Amino acid sequence: MLAYNYTARNPQTGKTVKSMVEADSEAAAAKLIANEGLVATDISLQASGGMFSSQKSKVKTKDRVLFSRQLSTLINAGLPLLQALRSVSNQATSKPLKIVLSQIIGDVEGGSTLANAMGKHPRVFNQVYLSLISAGESSGTLDAALDRLAIQQEKEADLNSKIRGAMMYPVIVLVVMIGVIGFMVVKVLPQVKNIYDGIQGTTLPLLTRILLAISDFTIKFWWVVILVLAVGAFFTSRWARTGPGKLVVDKVKMKAWPIGPLFMKVYMARFARTGTTLVSTGVPLLQMLSITSRAVNNVHIEASIKRAADKVKGGKSLADSLENDSSFLPLVPNMIRIGEQSGSIEQMMEKVADYYEKEVDTEVANISSIIEPVMMVLLGVVAFIIVAAVLLPIYGLAGTSGFGG
Repeated sequence: MLAYNYTARNPQTGKTVKSMVEADSEAAAAKLIANEGLVATDISLQASGGMFSSQKSKVKTKDRVLFSRQLSTLINAGLPLLQALRSVSNQATSKPLKIVLSQIIGDVEGGSTLANAMGKHPRVFNQVYLSLISAGESSGTLDAALDRLAIQQEKEADLNSKIRGAMMYPVIVLVVMIGVIGFMVVKVLPQVKNIYDGIQGTTLPLLTRILLAISDFTIKFWWVVILVLAVGAFFTSRWARTGPGKLVVDKVKMKAWPIGPLFMKVYMARFARTGTTLVSTGVPLLQMLSITSRAVNNVHIEASIKRAADKVKGGKSLADSLENDSSFLPLVPNMIRIGEQSGSIEQMMEKVADYYEKEVDTEVANISSIIEPVMMVLLGVVAFIIVAAVLLPIYGLAGTSGFGG
């Protein structure tokens, strides 16, 4: 049960009533209000703290996968769509998902298709999901479409997990490196400065003077350092999501060593997995390309897919349209060509997806073995610079003393 706030008018007295009712959906809430002899003028879902506007985005992938599988099973067993939706909603443990499902149930009760009802929640159901649901409803294979969606979401979640795993180690080492540098600058270098300030006529090496100046500034104006870092991180993050920024970031992902090979294989797996899921449900080729271009989540590959779609419109095969495109690894058009010639493009794209998903595991292992020594060397270089700044004046004093003796 969900709680709904409502405003209603009593037709007998003309008074306005504001209250709360519990129901499974907005339509059910409206019926309960009508049964009280009231005319509802506004019904809204009750959300604590006013956070409902952001709850839609909190539906987890595992909850969406479970929802897809349960709905597929119930529809396959012969249950009507509304009954199946209510059953899944009652079993759902995710509050954000229950909220979304209650609104979908209300829309379907009002005569909307499932795809259109889900389309009102783009943060929960993306374009791939909606296209498969629409195709499944049109062809009468909604249960199969939902099952394929569950598989596709699981594969996508697995890919994303592997990417996060590959990036986690360098991030941890970087944080440790920053912590070590901060400790040396704030705690160690000021002590060194106190020692050298007590020695008359000492000219410190340039490296030491630079680090001591950085230490002084950081201690006196630490709030400026934090503010600059925070503002820099904020605007860099904003820039990375803009058109020019995304062009640069996505190109770096494709080309930079050592992450380039990993991301290219992730993109190829994502393109092939999404493509085979759409094609298998009966989505037309051009529509599949349009949806897949956005699902890949790389502006350069998206542009390549759109160029390929224009060539397909002109009569070329998909394999020829993708061939010699630097945004695609050669295996992709080669396998698609075999599929086009044999009439089994769905199976060939699935083989491509399986191949690159396995290759991602290899690349993750390669990155881990490469990044570990690289980060250790960087950490060693930073430590050497700081130690050198501390010890160089000592050696200089020792050399001067020895020369004078």
